[in-house]
Order: sequence, then structure tokens, then C-alpha cells
Amino acid sequence: MDALPINEESNKPWSSKNAGVMHACGHDGHTAMLLGAAKYLAKNRKFKGTVALIFQPAEEVELPSGALRMVQEGIMDRFGISQVFGMHNRPGMEVGKFGIGHGPIMASQDDFDIIVKGKGGHAAHPYRTIDPVVIAAQIILGVQSLVARKTDPLDSLVISITKLKAADAYNVIPDKVEISGTVRTLASELRDFAEREIAAVARGIAHGSGGDIEFKYLRSVPVTFNHAQETTLALTAARNLVGAASVDDKIRVTMGAEDFAYMLEARPGAFVFLGNGASAAVHHPAYDFNDDSLPYGIGYWIELVDTILAP
Repeated sequence: MDALPINEESNKPWSSKNAGVMHACGHDGHTAMLLGAAKYLAKNRKFKGTVALIFQPAEEVELPSGALRMVQEGIMDRFGISQVFGMHNRPGMEVGKFGIGHGPIMASQDDFDIIVKGKGGHAAHPYRTIDPVVIAAQIILGVQSLVARKTDPLDSLVISITKLKAADAYNVIPDKVEISGTVRTLASELRDFAEREIAAVARGIAHGSGGDIEFKYLRSVPVTFNHAQETTLALTAARNLVGAASVDDKIRVTMGAEDFAYMLEARPGAFVFLGNGASAAVHHPAYDFNDDSLPYGIGYWIELVDTILAP
């Protein structure tokens, strides 16, 4: 459904048999929970209405991701979906506990690429070049100052440089350097700010050193926003299942992103977290989905259907 390009190090009997790919986010577990709920709901049709079970692939890939493509292909209209709900496991949260909140619960994600253009040459004679490596280093530091010095500290904005590619030899100053990174925020206006200011800082630094840049900014995933009525329904279902004490209704917002946000733009709904226990973090080589959480995930979906579609 959704493997990541990571070599698994969980040392479990069920570890990935394919080098370089693993289920490092638990989407195999999410699929199993929804299948369990599907089996029960199909056998015990005690609800009044229609339930559409969405097995969404490709959450981890670049656009169009699975959720966006399903929305674009008309899944909401095709199956008459009026409300939509999602779930994700959360390492560090105790198994059997749920977390949710009204409003923004996960950040938006944008990605950017900067190609720094200079004049290459021999590393022994840097004065004969326009060194894009030095320019790139200054751009990386300059971009980091945008958060520290140009945004309100009470606003949420993360800019991370995650890729850097220069020459392939010790003695070569390249013609260009490639920089890539990601932007996370809870405010749509900060997406505009980041796109504008990252380009301005990079271009200004490059021009000041005699170089230039190419800039590409990709709007990847919007903010995951839980709607009021549907969040209350999700809270009710979770509390009915495990009790109020095991449900955090003001869970801390995470700056991670989730393409289920596209479904929440298409229809009102809510996204909930389910405890995965003391496991390694998602996207870590040692991550392992905790099977002890399966009954709680299955039970949540069944309880949610009973809550919304009680006869």
C-alpha cells in the first residue's frame, strides 16, 4: 500500500523481505484495522445508512498523492460521501489511547528546490570561479533566519533544508549546487510568505556573489483541519470505546503533514490519532506497527459508524 525507501532495522520476523523498502509509517496496520471493521460491519448490519471504506494508497509519494488523486477522480460524489474520517497511529502514545483536537491538527507541507548557478573550476584556484558551494552555504544560513527574524514567534513555521548536492570530486568546484527543502506551517499566509521570501533571500545572496538561482516551489499538502461537528462525533466514538480518561481532546498539533487534508477540504470530517506505544518514530528504520492497537482501531471504526448511523 505505502512502503517507504528505508532499510528496515526492526529485527522482527515480519520485517520487509525487500532491501530498501519498508512499512515505516504503519499504513499496513491502518489497512488491517479497516479490513477488520469491514468484516464486522458487513456481518452485523445494525446501522442505518451507507458506509464507504477508503483504502487510500500512496500517502508518502509526491503529488498527486493518493488522497488528492482519489478526490480528483470523484470518490466523494461517486459514493455519496457526506462526511469523511481518518486515523493514524502515533508512537509515544499509549496503546488504547486516542488523541484528537478541533481545528488544525497537522501542518501543511510545501517543498522547494534551489539551483545555485556559479562558475566552476579547479579547487586549487577558487579565485577564478564563482563558487556555488559557498553561495549555497550562505543561502542555507540565510533561509534559516527567515523563521527567527521575519515571522512572529507565536506563529508556526518550519523551514528545513534536507538535500544538498554539489561536485562528485575533491578537487572540483562545480558550476551549480542543488538545494532542496520543506516548509511546514499552520497558516496559509505563511505559505505565501515562505515562497516569496526564500526566493528573495536566495536570489539576493547569489547575485551579491556574482551568481544566480533557479527556484521551484511546490504546494504539496494543505493543513489537516478537523471540523467541529465531525470532531465531536469522533470524540464521542472514542470515549464510548475506551472511556473519557483515555481520550486526549486537545492533542498537541504536529508539524508533520497528512494528505488526508485533501479529503477534509472536499468534505467535513475529522482525523484522529491512535496510540502505538513505545515504538520507534514513524519513518525510522526501527519502526514497527504495534499489533496490540489493532482491536482499538477496529473498535473505533465500528463505534463511529454506530454513533453516526444508529438506527
